[in-house]
Amino acid sequence: MVGVLGTTAWGTTLAVLAASRGQRVCLWARDEEEAARLWRAGENRRQPGLRFPPSLEVTSDPRRAFAEADLAVLAVPSHCLRENLRCIREALARSTTVLSAVKGLEVESGLRMSEVIREEMPSLSGPVCVLSGPNLSREVAQGLPAASVVACADLEAAGRVQRALMSTFLRIYTSSDVVGVEMAGALKNVLAIGAGLADGLGYGDNAKAAFLTRGLAEMTRLGVALGAQPLTFAGLAGVGDLMATCYSPHSRNRRLGLELARGRPLDEALADLGGVAEGVNTTPVALRLACQAGVEMPITEQVYRVLFEGQDPGQCVSVLMCRQAKPEFIGIQADARFFTGLASSSAPN
Repeated sequence: MVGVLGTTAWGTTLAVLAASRGQRVCLWARDEEEAARLWRAGENRRQPGLRFPPSLEVTSDPRRAFAEADLAVLAVPSHCLRENLRCIREALARSTTVLSAVKGLEVESGLRMSEVIREEMPSLSGPVCVLSGPNLSREVAQGLPAASVVACADLEAAGRVQRALMSTFLRIYTSSDVVGVEMAGALKNVLAIGAGLADGLGYGDNAKAAFLTRGLAEMTRLGVALGAQPLTFAGLAGVGDLMATCYSPHSRNRRLGLELARGRPLDEALADLGGVAEGVNTTPVALRLACQAGVEMPITEQVYRVLFEGQDPGQCVSVLMCRQAKPEFIGIQADARFFTGLASSSAPN
């Protein structure tokens, strides 16, 4: 059985995906009224048109959703993960495999989502996995081809999650690099805000390509400093998710950047967004982690100044373009592990 925490668009999509593979699935809603409304409708207005299969149940009872679950999928915004975990942790069996589909960092602590899970569930003996990649929920819900990666220190557990969710239109790969997959999934949201700013300012394709490439270098530098494998940032959780989030019109973080480039105040732009832009909360946390690790993140710093200090986006571009000239791979120094990994990646797709 699969229990899903989160009646978000992504949580609903993952619940339907698991149910469509013949598994019994319980989607947990935090109150009885919401659970009843979803059950009657047979779909979630956050993902209209995605009908619930017969094997999918909606409940507000955490024990019904998680007591017998072999797999617990968590798909809520990062800022409320801890609060939601406290609602279900007594119901969750100690041996359950937990899958975080949350892309973000906790603001107060700077912890990754898997670390929050372990902190809130100290008695959990089952593995904690993380899912990330270029997975715009609307496209996955429509059955359009996509790919993702599930990471866990226990590769057998990652394989079980892979089999539980992989379908003819969602191909899932496995990885052991939990740190890299989580950091890539969080940091790309910051860059997506910057990409929206660049698009809104009309800077063109050359600027966008340069921005994303240098942003990827920032992501890699910080991730490696925190223990990630550099090759992860060249994969689905890194380059893949970065491309999708920074180009898609469905990306909330990119749309936020567009609105800010048009001169709208942050609070006003967020109010009209229709969902959470994880990059807003992630930006100050990323800078704090970078400072602690001694890592330079000039693009992230400029996004921060636009978000929280009211700096003109055009001025930020001038600051970035006029920085001291440097070698391209400074801070990662063309890491031999990265290129060795690329050269030896001969396994079939």
